[in-house]
Amino acid sequence: MDFIMPAFAAVIIVYAFIRRVPVFDAFMDGARDGAQTLLHIAPTILGLVFAVSLLRNSGAVEVICRLAAPVAGLVGFPPEVVPMALLRPVSGSGSTALLVSVFEENGADSFAGRVASVLAGSSETTFYATAMYFGSVNVTEIRHTLLAAVAADLTAMVMSAVTVRLFFG
Repeated sequence: MDFIMPAFAAVIIVYAFIRRVPVFDAFMDGARDGAQTLLHIAPTILGLVFAVSLLRNSGAVEVICRLAAPVAGLVGFPPEVVPMALLRPVSGSGSTALLVSVFEENGADSFAGRVASVLAGSSETTFYATAMYFGSVNVTEIRHTLLAAVAADLTAMVMSAVTVRLFFG
């Protein structure tokens, strides 16, 4: 299995030579384009990371979770999963860490653990993806996309609890 990647690279290089493509020049053009894209989206990603850090370190996330827990309870969503549900649209690694903490505190086979699992598998880091993809192509009018993304995230929250209740009682 260790030979797959080198063999793949060799096939590409041989094919390029057969087609008389200047391999090194094509590689340099791609690397230059990639670096320019990175420089272009870096401020957006840094801003997103800064905003998440600011919210977490200021205690705003805890306040939002306390305010959201009663509403979550009304729709049958476990309050233990609210922090993960709020962080999921912004940070994949942060929400995965919270998923693990839900497992450790409640058990993976608990209602909260199952809802957290379904939510993790059926939702996306929408704010990160929106910032990354729209930022890379200079799209600034994203309000409709954000509205649809937030609606999808809320739907994933509610439907994860409904699905677990439906399949596991």
